[in-house]
Amino acid sequence: MDAMTNNAPVLEVRGLIKRFGGLTAVKNLSFDLRAGEIFGLIGPNGSGKSTAMKSVMGIERPTGGEVIFQGENVAGLPAHKIARKGFGMVFQHSRPLNRQTVLENIMVALLPDSLFMLFPDRALTERAKWIAERVGLGAVMGRRPPTLPFADLRRLELAKAIARDPKVVLVDEPFAGLTLAEVGTFSELIRSFRDEGRAVMLVDHNVKSVAALVDRVLAMYLGEEIVTGRADEVMRNETVRRVYLGGALEISARPETSFKDKVPLLQVENVSVHYGKAQALENVSIHVHEGEFVSVVGLNGAGKTTLFNTISGFLPYSGEIAHGGRKLRGTSAARIARGGIVQCPESRELFGEMTVRENLDLGGQHLTEEVRAKQIAWLFELFPILQQRQGQLAQTLSGGEQQMLAIGRALMMQPKILILDEPTLGLAPVILELLSKALEKLRQTTSITVLLGEQNVTFALPHADRVYVLEHARIVWEGDPGRFAAEAGEGYL
Repeated sequence: MDAMTNNAPVLEVRGLIKRFGGLTAVKNLSFDLRAGEIFGLIGPNGSGKSTAMKSVMGIERPTGGEVIFQGENVAGLPAHKIARKGFGMVFQHSRPLNRQTVLENIMVALLPDSLFMLFPDRALTERAKWIAERVGLGAVMGRRPPTLPFADLRRLELAKAIARDPKVVLVDEPFAGLTLAEVGTFSELIRSFRDEGRAVMLVDHNVKSVAALVDRVLAMYLGEEIVTGRADEVMRNETVRRVYLGGALEISARPETSFKDKVPLLQVENVSVHYGKAQALENVSIHVHEGEFVSVVGLNGAGKTTLFNTISGFLPYSGEIAHGGRKLRGTSAARIARGGIVQCPESRELFGEMTVRENLDLGGQHLTEEVRAKQIAWLFELFPILQQRQGQLAQTLSGGEQQMLAIGRALMMQPKILILDEPTLGLAPVILELLSKALEKLRQTTSITVLLGEQNVTFALPHADRVYVLEHARIVWEGDPGRFAAEAGEGYL
């Protein structure tokens, strides 16, 4: 660390701007990176950290600003040219050469740019073997990538990134899909890059793992810097906590003993899910009583959407899921929805070229005309703006109005269990208040059971009778909202 503080920055980012049309994703961002330092970018979903990383990497062309590497402004250069100058890049998604062995993949990364030197020599082969051993792939260097476990595929990406001895290593989502034990191993690998004198910058949604690893961290929100400093200082910053937690925690829970069903309406027991070789859920167990409002809170990437998609029948899994005591394994997503488990997805999935009323009628197509009319009338009381907009195309609605329409369409199916996945994502405070009032009305006037997934705990807790905290694919805490405020709130970040 002493060497780090005495060295001039190896990388300087000054006034970085990235616009996508009328959206400014990164606003006047500045930071520097020194040799022998691990620097982290954190922020909630949509804060601009990944866009900032891609703009430095050359994957996205910055709209403005400078990226100065060893005195040269490389902003706007394509990624391959930036890599040649001394950058190693570890991408979130592995794209190895599947017909080549691990060793051959590393050798390709080592090959010079000249076609006249295409064939490797003995020294290059020995160097590739050393790198394989260096990242823990020595035992599998003769195997091909499709035969490797997910963690070894991530190791291969690290090996390729350091193959040409870069001065700066940029790592995008290093912990995505890894188990807790694997996170520890990868953290040690990344620390070893720092110990070799490399400058390391990483972005990951696993805030705790990033905070435990970095020397400094920059917290972002809506494309701008909130604060930069030591991880423990940044995580205590009031603005950072408000951005992640949303503000003061308010609760109005009903005790679990007040729900009279002997068997919970929904039971998820020891459910595990993999995306290929990446583990997205690990032995997750939750239960929800009839009429209960349960919130599953967790930062982006924790596994909330995977949990909900698994319950809804979209993903294969191990373990058991039961609705009303009946196991759902082998039941199609359509039958699960018709049986009363209805999900309102994070992506909303509206039919943009159909009107508001047509979208709602699709949700209620299974109802008789009389029942559908009553359901529509009830829904318009819940969301009056939808009645005013019912002749308008869905794609012309504001983000908040689209979210209300997505929830309304789900409610038209008369669900027994309504699953809401990140309903507050990207919404203005005035819309959050309207959604909050609508949820409270559902809670007070209907028997609907709600399973809510949120990273904004200030929105989630007032509507929760019980809370689960999902962290890195596992349930790490369960209890009532009052206990969350006292026990888990401090450690949520």
